[in-house]
Amino acid sequence: MPQPAKVLGAADVRQLLRHVAGQRHRHRNQTMVLLSFKAGLRACEIASLAWPMLLTATGRLGDHIHVAGTIAKNGAARRIPLHPDLTTALRRLHALDGRPRDGPVIRSERGAHMTARSIVNWFASTYAELGYDGCSSHSGRRTFITRSARLLARSGGSLRDIQELAGHRDLSTTQRYIEGDRDSQRRLIRLV
Repeated sequence: MPQPAKVLGAADVRQLLRHVAGQRHRHRNQTMVLLSFKAGLRACEIASLAWPMLLTATGRLGDHIHVAGTIAKNGAARRIPLHPDLTTALRRLHALDGRPRDGPVIRSERGAHMTARSIVNWFASTYAELGYDGCSSHSGRRTFITRSARLLARSGGSLRDIQELAGHRDLSTTQRYIEGDRDSQRRLIRLV
């Protein structure tokens, strides 16, 4: 059975963002990383994300992503509030692209939607360049879900909130994404 995608620490994500900042399509690539790590989107959702899923009726960037059922796995539409870092990246990309009201957010060299396979390959190649073993395009999603679970107590939320953000039908699916933390377990036991 294959190992689940590796969860990255905050320092690894910062290094990843610095690395892609030196690439040819740096703004697009930084946005892809943030869509994965700060919104938990799957590769197929990143590839199919279109500006109407992000913009208000006046053409301005809204405060959430509306993942349409047409691009979500199993047709599970959902709304994901925008993280401030992702908001900044999306505003910059939107401006650089001429403030489009429709079309793909993440564009290929030819201006069309990138394919999900291209997104998967891009992440694999980027992780290989950094020497991040065990990482895949799903690492950002697993990191997002794991970090969200660890921050639940501070937010006042529940696992149901994470399940909805992830677009999972069953809570058991969400739980499989969450990686345990030995240091946290030791601190928890000391509090019992």
